[in-house]
Amino acid sequence: MPVKSLTRTPRSRRASHRFAADAGLLVVAAAFVLPLAWVVLSSLDPKADLRVRLPDSLTLDNYDQVLTPEITFTPLLNSLLLCGGGTLLTVVCAALAAYPLSRYRSRLNRPFMLTILFATSLPITAIMVPVYALFVQVDLIDTMQGTIFFFAASQLPFAIWLMKNFMDGVPKELEEAAWTDGASSFQSLLRIVLPLMGPGVAVVTVFSFVMMWGNFFVPFMLLLTPEQMPASVSINDFFGNKGTVVYGQLAAFSILYSTPVILLYVLVSRKLGGGFALGGAVKG
Repeated sequence: MPVKSLTRTPRSRRASHRFAADAGLLVVAAAFVLPLAWVVLSSLDPKADLRVRLPDSLTLDNYDQVLTPEITFTPLLNSLLLCGGGTLLTVVCAALAAYPLSRYRSRLNRPFMLTILFATSLPITAIMVPVYALFVQVDLIDTMQGTIFFFAASQLPFAIWLMKNFMDGVPKELEEAAWTDGASSFQSLLRIVLPLMGPGVAVVTVFSFVMMWGNFFVPFMLLLTPEQMPASVSINDFFGNKGTVVYGQLAAFSILYSTPVILLYVLVSRKLGGGFALGGAVKG
């Protein structure tokens, strides 16, 4: 009588591995979905707490409570000014800095890029004390423009690194043709390189804006006037500064706070999905 083999077949092993991978993905998905479900459901629940549950009755009272100038509109406007200005300054400076690193070869390129990579690893808390002292000396403390400058400076190293890698994907032959027609390096950057690397510019824009939008520590340290505080700082008022935490209003404010970032991603989603596909542009 034949003895059955106790070893599993390759098909059964693949099935078990697939099941383990699916189970792991479900756990990771639940870790993301449950907090989002709590925010959405709690914003519509008049008796919201820390539990994820369907509300007994749906209401928009939580939104009515937070949709006021001092709670939502002014902080969101401050956030848009700070993050929009910082993102614009970051993208412009990153493009100007990445262009010579991408187009011109020098023995200093590699040390400079490694220095940029090292700068991205510096914790923001390690440099805030000297930055605060410097801003006090140059009268930039408690100013919107000073915070914008520091936002841009803190995001610039990684933005340069990203922009340079995307710029390397644009064929240099296209610029050489423009130079033959009399275009300057700045004109070729502005009219040829940047339009062709639209997805890269979109990635740098979204990344910089999102990192600034969720930054609590920098504006909390550099801004002193309550009327200038962005939404990332004013959301702290829901955590006990005004008494008991009202979870429904906190959830409603969180959804309103997330809306500009979601809209930005939707607007540039086409750019994010694009490619460079320039192989045929340099033939013939």
